[in-house]
Amino acid sequence: MRATVFTDPALGRQAGQFVWLAMDTEKPQNARFRKTFSIENYPTFFIVDPVTEAPVLRWAGGATVDQILKMLKDGARNVASRSEGLEKALAEADRWFAAGQYTEAAAAYRDLLAKVPKSWASWGRVSESLVYAYGRAGDSAACAKAASQAWPQLKKTASAANVAASGLDCALELKPDNTGKAALVAEFERYAADVIADSKTAIAPDDRSAVYGSLIESRDRAGDEAGVKKIAGEWAAFLEKAAADAKTPDARAVYDSHRLSAYLALGTPEKAIPMLEASERDLPDDYNPPARLASAYKALGKHEEALAASDRALQKVYGPRKIVVLRVRSDIYAAKGDPAAAKKTLEEALALAEGLPQGQRSERMIESLKKKLASMS
Repeated sequence: MRATVFTDPALGRQAGQFVWLAMDTEKPQNARFRKTFSIENYPTFFIVDPVTEAPVLRWAGGATVDQILKMLKDGARNVASRSEGLEKALAEADRWFAAGQYTEAAAAYRDLLAKVPKSWASWGRVSESLVYAYGRAGDSAACAKAASQAWPQLKKTASAANVAASGLDCALELKPDNTGKAALVAEFERYAADVIADSKTAIAPDDRSAVYGSLIESRDRAGDEAGVKKIAGEWAAFLEKAAADAKTPDARAVYDSHRLSAYLALGTPEKAIPMLEASERDLPDDYNPPARLASAYKALGKHEEALAASDRALQKVYGPRKIVVLRVRSDIYAAKGDPAAAKKTLEEALALAEGLPQGQRSERMIESLKKKLASMS
């Protein structure tokens, strides 16, 4: 987003109305911000009321320029807080969502959509938010239903990728005894395939990429190895073209993590080595390229190269992301046949996780590390 969307001149014209701020939530001095604002994935965008300092609108994930402009318009209206009727109801729903109160946000968005025509300017964003809120609230059935209902209206819009991918993810999470699960999974696989085949609709590249990832997960759960390889090959080709079209090293590196995932799914991690080495040269202060190289070398069974890349990543990484680097390093030691070093590294990761300040501390991560350590005993 920073290297592509936010360079668009159309957003520059909004500079007089908004104060733009980028926040690195991995740094310890920004833990308070992360505690106050609901951040579950990256990127996440907020519009904040300058008087109350409360978020009035939140967008999770990538977006096109047009989606960002609509988000800014809605956020400015929410900050004005002089709205009545429909606009007031939307502002209240957006505040629930921005605060991470997903059950309340879902109810508010659902009630709102029941009162408005599908031609309403905010219908697409609200429908996307409703699907996301249901998913985060853990109501997979309602999430899939909302996505299915929204699809006919959004299938040729920038929202199509998020609706298809989220709907498929939620359908996959339905319990096995749900009699409609297979039909819903098949339905959303068709929608996901439609998004991939549609090259004309302007969709954020990372959103389109996420659709490939959801499809691969679905085919993998179905035990369809050939299907996984087919989709992974198409995914890799899509990403390679996007990276080749990138104008700067930053813009090209945006696709590194996606390409690594595609190559791993293909069983060809060696294809990731040249691109990651290029990113490490071009972005010497970024821990991501060597951290991803460690994963690629691990998949190739090149443990010494993996540990060397991990060493370089550890010299640069900080905050909660360091835990992820240490977990991969532990796995490298285990694959190398050094269980003592694997355990010691995981203990280091646990100590770091437990010592993080509120806002960065994740009880789920701590529990996961403890569970993995217990399995090593």
